[in-house]
Amino acid sequence: MGKRKPNGASSIYFGKDGKWHGRVTVGVKDDGKPDRRHIERKTEAEVIKAVRELERQRDGGNVRKAGQRWTVEKWLNHWIENIAVPPAIRESTHSGYKVDVTKHLIPGIGAHRLDKLQPEHLEKLYAKMQRSGSSAGTAHHVHRTIRAALNEAVRRGHLSKNPATLAKAPVLSDEEIEPYDVDEIRRLLKAAEELPRNSARWGIALALGLRQGEALGLRWENVDLDKGTLRVRRSRQRPKYAHGCGDKPCGRKPGFCPKREQINQATADTKSKAGRRTIGLPDELVDLLRKHKAEQDKDREAARQLWQEGGWVFTTATGQPVSPYSDYHEWKALLKAAGLRDGRLHDARHTAATVLLILGVPERTVMSIMGWSTSGMAARYQHVTDGIRQNVARQVGGLIWE
Repeated sequence: MGKRKPNGASSIYFGKDGKWHGRVTVGVKDDGKPDRRHIERKTEAEVIKAVRELERQRDGGNVRKAGQRWTVEKWLNHWIENIAVPPAIRESTHSGYKVDVTKHLIPGIGAHRLDKLQPEHLEKLYAKMQRSGSSAGTAHHVHRTIRAALNEAVRRGHLSKNPATLAKAPVLSDEEIEPYDVDEIRRLLKAAEELPRNSARWGIALALGLRQGEALGLRWENVDLDKGTLRVRRSRQRPKYAHGCGDKPCGRKPGFCPKREQINQATADTKSKAGRRTIGLPDELVDLLRKHKAEQDKDREAARQLWQEGGWVFTTATGQPVSPYSDYHEWKALLKAAGLRDGRLHDARHTAATVLLILGVPERTVMSIMGWSTSGMAARYQHVTDGIRQNVARQVGGLIWE
């Protein structure tokens, strides 16, 4: 048996089993004993290469932790149930991660050993998802989720490097967003006047650009109609429910259980620190909110003992906060009633940002109103409309052909 030591912490030898072996000391275990790793290969060249690679990982502080051999499925389940959970992350972020993990990642790559996962496995998964009908945006979201989960595995020593950082992310096409112009905004607000309640909701969306959760999370204590200001502090969350039917299951999904119980808070912190902001209200919007408040008082009187007081600015007929699901469908109905093209609810936010561009509002002020943390968001949300193009054309023409 030949045996030699390339350095004081490693050894290579030919065993009685006819194979080459290597031992590398990579550190100290939790109990204080040396952490020695054993390598077995068919040839001396292969074992030397493997020993050198392990030494390189040791010297770089990237050696995988000894102990449990994780599969991708086990690690993702552990990560989503114990690490990436509120309050460390937002409730909505956790929900998005969980869908990616259970619907795409575990069925697609869950059987792989964590330390054997390769970038090519991920790229094949993204391609398969898109062939099966998923959008590039969905595949890209899955990519961000697995990248976050594996970053944590690297940080905790279960992986030496993250294959998701090497994998090619799905290419997102730049979607052309066409904000509503001023005439279309007026038509939307006119159609909103015919709604049985919460017409001011759409004035706030189109004039101030509040995110859906921010608008639905407003309480009257956040609104000062005398000073004409509105403070954004919390954001409405999508409700999550559990069964409340006890020993006699209703056989329905939790959200449709007759005795369902909401298990998450109605609101959460805003999306970012910049989201906590105070905005000035146009006089017309103050008048609209005063009218809305009076209409809400009538709803409270009509509901009597059924009214559930929560101080919400926008409510159902019995005082409960408006569901994001219901709010989305009301937006779609409003577009139809106004005779306008279909659009996303978030397009109202793009519209408000573009109005500020038309008015020439300074970038720093726009950031404060919109709740942006970086100036780069202006490029995403502010759009050059036909009206702006025509105005610039007139200015250029007036300058050249004076």
